[in-house]
Amino acid sequence: MLLEVKAISAYYGRVAAIHDVSLDVKEGEIVCLVGPNGAGKSTTLMAICGVTPPATGEIRFDGRRIDGRPPHEIARLGIVQVPEGRRVFADLTIEENLEMGTYSGRTSRRDWPAERDRIYALFPRLAERRRQLGSTLSGGEQQMLAIGRALVARPRVLLLDEPSLGLAPMVVETIYRTIHEIRNLGMTILLVEQNVDIAWSFARRAYILESGTVAMAGATSELLGDARVRNTYLGTT
Repeated sequence: MLLEVKAISAYYGRVAAIHDVSLDVKEGEIVCLVGPNGAGKSTTLMAICGVTPPATGEIRFDGRRIDGRPPHEIARLGIVQVPEGRRVFADLTIEENLEMGTYSGRTSRRDWPAERDRIYALFPRLAERRRQLGSTLSGGEQQMLAIGRALVARPRVLLLDEPSLGLAPMVVETIYRTIHEIRNLGMTILLVEQNVDIAWSFARRAYILESGTVAMAGATSELLGDARVRNTYLGTT
């Protein structure tokens, strides 16, 4: 198992955001976290990448325990997050934003030009606008840039937090077409997504979080057979 999360809890002050959450992700697999707002999905990703360290439980990556390590060390090991809201550097150009991905330490200065060109091949729109500032980009372009920046860091596990949030349907289609290409290259992905219909068409397995705990888990094909899941998350009966 490449990524193992075992019974972790995390707090904001005295408030428990997640409690006793366990999940695992195999190498080359796409796993989806779904659930209502405030269920703890983003906090789970933040705990994995070290931004919100778990108070209890443990996290293992490729057999090594990583909970308690600072975020930059976890990124250097190969766990890289695309955060909710994209968070590109507004005053940097597209190319400068992409170059920030080299600071994980997994991409050398020698390899940077090849990595940059690889991202431009995935997202031709970024290549066309490479000198534009991050602040001038549309929401879809910023999402492409945030994913590209993460890929420059050569992740072994890519954490994607709400990649379709606030985007037009045509843009979402473009984003997920690229995620499909990344998956076909063997990338391991842990995905948080409100658009359950499209997310589950990509993910083999899913975990449903409710009130900070795992309420259900299993193969997406099996979960789709559950009437409560279909009614709650897909709006069908």
